[in-house]
Amino acid sequence: MKRYSVLVASIFMQVCLGGIYAWSTFVPPLREAHGLTAAHTQLIFGVTIAMLTVGMVLGGRMEARRGPRLVAAIGAVLYCAGYLIAAQSRGTFYLLLTGLGLVAGLGIGMAYICPIATCVKWFPRRKGLITGLTVAGYGAGAIVLATLSTELFQRHWEVLSVFRLIAIAYGAVVFVGALFLSVPQSSAQEPGAADFTVRWLLRQREFWALSAGMFCATFAGTMVIGNLKPLGLQAGLSASIATAAISALALGNAAGRLTWGGAHDRWGARVLPLSLVFLGASVLALLLVGRVHNVFLSFSLLVGFGYGAALVLYVAQAAQVWGLGRVSRIYPFVMLFHGAAALVGPALAGFILDRLGTYNPALITGGVLALGGAMLVLILGLTDHRRTGTIPEPVEEALV
Repeated sequence: MKRYSVLVASIFMQVCLGGIYAWSTFVPPLREAHGLTAAHTQLIFGVTIAMLTVGMVLGGRMEARRGPRLVAAIGAVLYCAGYLIAAQSRGTFYLLLTGLGLVAGLGIGMAYICPIATCVKWFPRRKGLITGLTVAGYGAGAIVLATLSTELFQRHWEVLSVFRLIAIAYGAVVFVGALFLSVPQSSAQEPGAADFTVRWLLRQREFWALSAGMFCATFAGTMVIGNLKPLGLQAGLSASIATAAISALALGNAAGRLTWGGAHDRWGARVLPLSLVFLGASVLALLLVGRVHNVFLSFSLLVGFGYGAALVLYVAQAAQVWGLGRVSRIYPFVMLFHGAAALVGPALAGFILDRLGTYNPALITGGVLALGGAMLVLILGLTDHRRTGTIPEPVEEALV
């Protein structure tokens, strides 16, 4: 039963960490109460996701040597500290950027990688499904935090007070969940994290296919996620419908992670370009919604469903290509492209809104880039090692 306690703890951790996807809930009060521009709010969100990837790289290296429990606990402390800094910022942009973007983002990344790398070791025959279950909690976290925050705002809570509550309550859940993490003894027999080099990895065609797909999916997905509520408000929707769209996207995100993970277990690498086509089409469809409430909610859900593939398919494919023992070291390098795209996509959309007063050029850019990503993945190609039964082995080189 120990593996199930690890899985449950991982899901609870991810629900809290995934609250970052409710960011657009905080955009209107930050702009109204503290005078931040749209570009400011999206830069904070982009830096948070970018630092998340840095935290994953650092956490992956530490997890391979010290185990997941310590690394996730450190991540929980940083997560709590970052939100406390934001709560004490008085709305100052640079303090919000430091607390939420740099400190909390780093903590989220360190805590996020540990449940994923741990759970696939407990369930090696269901990598896609288990990864989907784990990160579905991350996707669903936006529903929980968006609902909670909206209720608190209706009760006249100030946005910085909500940040303080997140620091205390969510930080405690992540820290306690970290204490449950452990790896099975059998995982010691898997290929180790130290037996590959960066030079070798950069020569792998599969690495660049995964990285290209990750960048394009993240650019389109986070651009919508970070701006969804103001996007709905600009379309003439009520605040309640625009907020409901966040939950719809998060629901689609969680469902997508489960669905795409199961699809990968069954059909392998071929579902990666399909997921990018689905995401690109859904983002472009947001251009057509106008003021129709149900249509906006439906396409928000579809965007979430398409983006849900990004954080389950790529880790499952990495485990299939390079083996379970290397996931916590190799996957963070793929996630660097996730961070780069998140740093650019949301901020670009905010900048376009500030200058042009519309999100349409940003939506077109994101949708077309996702469709182009599908072409890149097909051109670069992915080997279905589930069928071939082989794993590429690293050459003997000095570690880089």
